[in-house]
Amino acid sequence: MNNIDKQYYLSLIDELRNLTNETEYVEFKVGNDSPEMIGEYISAISNSASLHERDTGYLIYGIEDESHEIVGTSFRPKLSKVGNEELENWLLKLLTPHVDFKFVDIDVETGHVVVIEIPAARVQPTAFKGIEYIRIGSYKKKLKEFPEKERKLWRIFDIRPYETMPSKQNVSDSTVTELLDTGAFYTLMKLPVPSTRDGIIHDFQEYGFIKRMDNGHYVITNMGALLFAKDFRSFDYLENKAIRVIRYKGSGRTNAIRDQFFRKGYAVCFDEIITYIMSMLPQEETIETALREEFIMFPEKAIREMLGNLRA
Repeated sequence: MNNIDKQYYLSLIDELRNLTNETEYVEFKVGNDSPEMIGEYISAISNSASLHERDTGYLIYGIEDESHEIVGTSFRPKLSKVGNEELENWLLKLLTPHVDFKFVDIDVETGHVVVIEIPAARVQPTAFKGIEYIRIGSYKKKLKEFPEKERKLWRIFDIRPYETMPSKQNVSDSTVTELLDTGAFYTLMKLPVPSTRDGIIHDFQEYGFIKRMDNGHYVITNMGALLFAKDFRSFDYLENKAIRVIRYKGSGRTNAIRDQFFRKGYAVCFDEIITYIMSMLPQEETIETALREEFIMFPEKAIREMLGNLRA
């Protein structure tokens, strides 16, 4: 961990310790690092963070529950195993849908602290071993026991604009530029490319393509990924959003003769798709005087209009 990250987590820990009570999206622990319990708390805190319109919730080891004093913990998630399997991998397999939680180990003067960053549920309640949990005050409960909370949670999923929801969380500024074609944005907008990555990050935040998280990392929104992803397969929920162009033989849909996926963001690959479609359109040649000319059945402008009106 570099010094900037360490300072951020020290500040985050102090800020959370200053809460008068545990909130429903923050839980303090010292011991009791049972893998089963951690999985249930990740589910509960993920769902509660969404209910409270937070992007992230926290399960923190090494802080005393009532006094909020840092007393340290012997819990070492990177060394913990369930059978022969690493704890992190074991949890990832049992949480649905995929939860990109993160273990952060940090040493302070009074002991070792472990911060588990938990992204809020976004499209459906987070479940552990098929069971969805929720926090009621300082207690962890099964979500199905509180139908009013469950209804509210689903309403949040329905109301929150899809474009603003996260497609990938906990990414660094360098990862943002690895996953998104930032150059395409400046080309399309006819804007000069900033001389620093910080300038690019600032612009992408302003346009809502990314959002800054509590830990100093970033969320890539669905809008940012759908428009400028270099590859949809890098995003857990967007692979089925790739544009697929199929040419069939005849008027039916049973005999495909050409089939192509475009897995880049829509703004990035729009012209590429147009070129591909134009190459498949029927063409005819005419010879007038000494010149041979090719005529395409549909003008490119019409194809652009058609493609622009499609819905993902």
